[in-house]
This record gives sequence, C-alpha cells and structure tokens, in this order.
Amino acid sequence: MNSRVFLWSLTSALAGFLFGFDTVVISGAEQTIQGLWKLGAGMHGLAIGSALYGTVIGALLGGWPTDRFGRRATLLWVGILYFVSAVWSGLATGEYTFILARFIGGLGVGISTVAAPLYISEISPPAQRGRLAGMFQFNIVFGILIAFLSNALLAGVGEHGWRWMLGVEAIPALLYTALCFGIPESPRWLLVRQGDRARGVAVLRLIEPEATPERIEAHADEIVATSSGRAVGTRFWTRGLRRPILLAFLIAFFNQLSGINAVLYFAPRIFEWTGLGAQAALLQSVGIGVTNLIFTLVGLALIDRLGRRTLLYVGSIGYIVSLGLVAVGFFTKHYGIVPPFIFAFIAAHAVGQGAVIWVFISEIFPNRQRAEGQALGSFTHWMFAALLTTVFPKMAEALPPGYIFLGFSFMMALQLVWVRFMVPETKGVPLEEMQRRLGIEEPVS
Repeated sequence: MNSRVFLWSLTSALAGFLFGFDTVVISGAEQTIQGLWKLGAGMHGLAIGSALYGTVIGALLGGWPTDRFGRRATLLWVGILYFVSAVWSGLATGEYTFILARFIGGLGVGISTVAAPLYISEISPPAQRGRLAGMFQFNIVFGILIAFLSNALLAGVGEHGWRWMLGVEAIPALLYTALCFGIPESPRWLLVRQGDRARGVAVLRLIEPEATPERIEAHADEIVATSSGRAVGTRFWTRGLRRPILLAFLIAFFNQLSGINAVLYFAPRIFEWTGLGAQAALLQSVGIGVTNLIFTLVGLALIDRLGRRTLLYVGSIGYIVSLGLVAVGFFTKHYGIVPPFIFAFIAAHAVGQGAVIWVFISEIFPNRQRAEGQALGSFTHWMFAALLTTVFPKMAEALPPGYIFLGFSFMMALQLVWVRFMVPETKGVPLEEMQRRLGIEEPVS
C-alpha cells in the first residue's frame, strides 16, 4: 500500500474519531444535565439530540462546500467546528446555550460524514478502497471507546465533571485541524470540478508512483470522460440515478432503525434498567466501546475479502438474533442475558452496517454526483438518528423495553430482505466502472 495514500486517508479518517467522540460523549453527562437544569422529557430529548439536528443540517448541506471549495478545505473547517463546539459545550450556562454549542458540533459531524469517506474513496486504489475508507468507521468507534473511557475517568472529578467530559474534545480537534494542512486535494475534484488537469495529474502521480506517465494520463482521461455531462449529466435527482439514490437512502435508513444510536446515547440508562448501579452501568458502557472497536477491526479485515454485501448479510442475521434475545430478556425479566446480547448487537453492527455504510455510499455514485450522493446518505442517516434519539426518552416512558428492542429486531429482518434482493457487490470495482455496472452510462439529465 502506498504510504502517502495511507497517511492521507488516516488524516481524513481522524474526522471520524471526532465524530465518534462528539456523538457519544454526551452519554456520560445526559443525566447530570437533566437534573442540573431540571429538564422535562421533551426538553431533555431536544438537548441531547441537538447535536444530531446539527448533523442533519451539516449532512444536508455538506455536499455544497465539498464540491464548491474542495474536499481538503471542507475537512479543515470540520476541525474548527469541532473545536468551537467542545469549548462552548464545556462552558455552557444553560440549556439553550448548550443546545447551540452541541448543534455546532453536529454540523461538523454531518459535514465530515460527507467529505471524509468521499475524499478517501477518491484517492484509494480499488483493491484497498474498502479498508482505507473503512478507517473512517474505525476512527468513529475508536472515538466512541475513548469517549466512554474518558467519561468513566472524569465521572469522579466533582460536580463539574460533565463539563470536562465535553470540553476535552478540543484537544484532538486542534490536532486534526493542524494535520489537514498536510493532505492534498482529491485528483477527481481537481479534474472534474476545477478542470485543473496539471494539479490533478500531479496528485495521481503521487497516488500511483509506479505507473508510467502514459498510464497516469490515460487514467486522467478516463476520469474526465466518465464524468462529462454527456456521460452522466449534471443533475442529481434524475431517473438515471434512481438506483444509487435508493441504495444510499435505504442503507442509511436501516442503519438507524437498528437502534444503534439509541443504544450508544443511552447505554448507561439501558444497563440501569437491568438493575445495575449507575457506576457499573457507566463501566458497562466502556465494554460497548471495546466490543465496537474489536469487531470493527474484524469488519475492516474482511471488507475487501468477503465484500460489502456479505458483511451486510452477516450483520443483519446478528442484529435479528441479538436484538430478539435482548427483548426476550426484558420480557421474561431474565436481565442477566441483556448486557451480553447488547454487546452481541454492537458486534453485529460493527462487522456489518458499521463497516460498510460509509464505504458503500462513497462507491455507488458517479464522480460528478458523488458529493450530493454522500450528502443524501448522510442526511438520511442523521435525520433518522436525530428523530430516534429525540423520541427515545418518550418511548422509554411509554413502552416496556422488550417492545422497543423487538421493534428494532423486526426492522433488521426487513434489512435482510433488502440485502438479498437489491444490494450489489462493490468490492474491488473501480469507481468509474461502478457507474457502468449500476446502469449509469446513458445521459441522466
């Protein structure tokens, strides 16, 4: 593997570390915040979900700066948003300033889920694209683990421990922002969006140092040709793109209807339902982070060997079994089986949807529409994440836990059907070849 490409991919993927940390760090502070500002269930759900609403907006709009200003500049500004949010969240004096600060961090999360996987997919060789783009997901779960661990370590520092939990994110945000100055722009953005062949070819030479000048020039010609308006059109919402649009929407929809964000955000509370004390529940949450990290590594080791579709099969079956048995545990009051099968659920997610989603979405759209396609998938993912996180406290009040997890299990049975009949394999396929395999060869505008 080209060491340059690996380092550029790793730097971009560090946006995922901040994403994971920012998304889950709130789990250690949410009950303290509810008591401190005496929040009812509705306002509490809004405060905890505020970052997700920022993420929805960031995902919806993230394709624009990614196309207009470039992948590199967009990734750099993501780091600045994370830094501002971390500092402000730690200093918040009330629920409204807290909501605004978390919303800003959410913007960074949403934009990062558009720009980072897209950038990595555009600089990666086809045979290694799954592992390289999958580093974004690895960093997400590594950030989640560090957030859970950080929360457990800071829980005992006093009444302002929750402020330290949220504010400490400023340190990795600054480091990531500095590293972004060292990555080049995507050659596909330079060639297709800027029309800057000289710079695009120069980056391609860095990516493929062993290729002949003739091969580099031919590669640049292929990128330009398959991205021309005559080949794929210039508009996004067209009949010709209906298949990748539907695939991006559904993979993101099913990702959230598994209940993954509800478990990550409210892990301590869910464990307390089984009779664990508050501190034990917080430590069990660290176990979620460890499980997520280990099985994400398994998923990344397999994604370029078994393929994306196979991992979605494995994950779907794991979801159905684990969520179903969590529901059984709550229904029968055999609470001892709940934590192990929560961990099994996390493992199924890490190997399946977690490893695949951001890689898959970044692979199925043509160069000219890739940022908009990534934005669609990210927007769908975060819209349902925000809705689920906001209503989960109300669901917990209105329904026994068993029914909640049974509903998640049913949705994963539907995902299994979708994978069987609709999902194509993208393993090892060059990006320009993928659009031909999905039938995007004729003009779509």
